[in-house]
Amino acid sequence: MGKPGAGCAAVFLLLLTLHGLTVAQEVTLTFDDLPAHGPLPPGMTRVDVAKSIIRTLKSVKAPEVYGFINAVKLEQVPADRAVLEEWRAAGFMLGNHTYSHMSLTENTPEAFEKDIAANEPALRSLMGNEDWHWFRYPFLWEGETLEKRDAVRAWLKEHGYRVAQVTLDFEDYAWNAPYARCVAKNDQQAIAWLKSSYLDTARQYLETDRKMSQILFGRDIKHVMLLHLGGFQTVMLPQLIDLLKQKGFRLVTLEEAESDPAYQTIPNAGLKYGGTLLEQMIEAKHLAYPPVAPKPMKELDAVCR
Repeated sequence: MGKPGAGCAAVFLLLLTLHGLTVAQEVTLTFDDLPAHGPLPPGMTRVDVAKSIIRTLKSVKAPEVYGFINAVKLEQVPADRAVLEEWRAAGFMLGNHTYSHMSLTENTPEAFEKDIAANEPALRSLMGNEDWHWFRYPFLWEGETLEKRDAVRAWLKEHGYRVAQVTLDFEDYAWNAPYARCVAKNDQQAIAWLKSSYLDTARQYLETDRKMSQILFGRDIKHVMLLHLGGFQTVMLPQLIDLLKQKGFRLVTLEEAESDPAYQTIPNAGLKYGGTLLEQMIEAKHLAYPPVAPKPMKELDAVCR
């Protein structure tokens, strides 16, 4: 029998694609630290932020977007419950991000698990009969030792949680405080730089994260993007979604994204600073990161001071 021809190869590629094992330009958008993240620009409220982001997500028909809450913020500012009610009224979902945004690196598994459980009454109240058993680690830190990592993973599994991993992250939160400062000073030149640097950084890290998926899995996987519900997202989310479309992505649910077999991969390593699933796997396998320009953190910290 001869070698398969181009026709056979095309059929084989189609079969792989149908089983989700080749290029899957799909991404789900997720938002951390609800109901409040970062300082607000003058004249903007938390509800304003939520409504703006919800409008953008609805305009592009984003399906079942997840927001991950820290319920301690409702004790600090009870009025911010209105943000979560707006989110739920839009048909979007809520998950667990620990009660107080606790660092697992700096705490015991027992304290960390207690903090997860403390978040559950608010989730039950807001989610009703909907399932809220998706968990996002604060800081994406999953334990600096294997013992700690495995203990919390076992607790999560026992309590019916799935881990909402991240594969696309460019630390969008870093632009929120500078934006609030620059709006307060009405520094339009600085705001223009914030916009361009945000998109440039997002573009670079989209490409880098996709390169990492090729290094680790030999293919493009389905992705989960980490964002925050901050003031600058009201300006930049439409442009970010346009960038994703330009790169060939379409929006899917968290369930659909994490149906990719890549999310069954568990880095067998304790990592002090964790990171995205891709970063954890690169570290665990002692592989080299693709080259990428550093994020402009020093410039962001200095602008509009």
